Amino acid sequence: MSNLAQSDLSKASSVPVPAKETRLMAGRKSKTHPLSAVLTAAALGAATLTASAAQATETGLLQCQGTETIAYSPGVTLTPRDITFTIDGRFTSCLDTANQVTSGSYDEEFTVTVGCNGLLDSFEGERVLTWNTGDTSTAEINGQSTAVLGQVITTITGTITQGRFQGRSVLQTVTLPQLGFLQCATTGLTGTTGLTTLTLT
Repeated sequence: MSNLAQSDLSKASSVPVPAKETRLMAGRKSKTHPLSAVLTAAALGAATLTASAAQATETGLLQCQGTETIAYSPGVTLTPRDITFTIDGRFTSCLDTANQVTSGSYDEEFTVTVGCNGLLDSFEGERVLTWNTGDTSTAEINGQSTAVLGQVITTITGTITQGRFQGRSVLQTVTLPQLGFLQCATTGLTGTTGLTTLTLT
């Protein structure tokens, strides 16, 4: 290629774009199809309604009933010693105003130093409830037990602090047979089973 041709190409490549053309290029905007915008708005609206409906259903009442089984190892005697508690709670029937939760459960294991006379002491702790939906609820609870007519009635109150039903108030009652003095004085109490109810408001 001749030197003259190369010089012409160099000049052509260095020619600036006119300001008017630059403004036109910068001013171009992509257009959104009207139908696409409508569908997007509809989808966002449906998502908002679904979320709002889900939150609304969580404000209803939940009532459950079932059983609680406690195993003590070793057996609890009159003399305080380290005892491992294994608690198995089963809510076999739940009435949920949202018609979603139908059953639930909780399982706990811990070790405390206690004798038969201390089983009625008040307590506090954390309870994790697992629902048939796969969701869980973590509750901070306090319990008080009273012996009445051959039964030990434990009333548990608290609040759901995490998970499903967060912010709800907890009221659970557990009714177990009263401790047998003979068992406490000899082999020790190794376990008990009773009825339980749960209400979330």
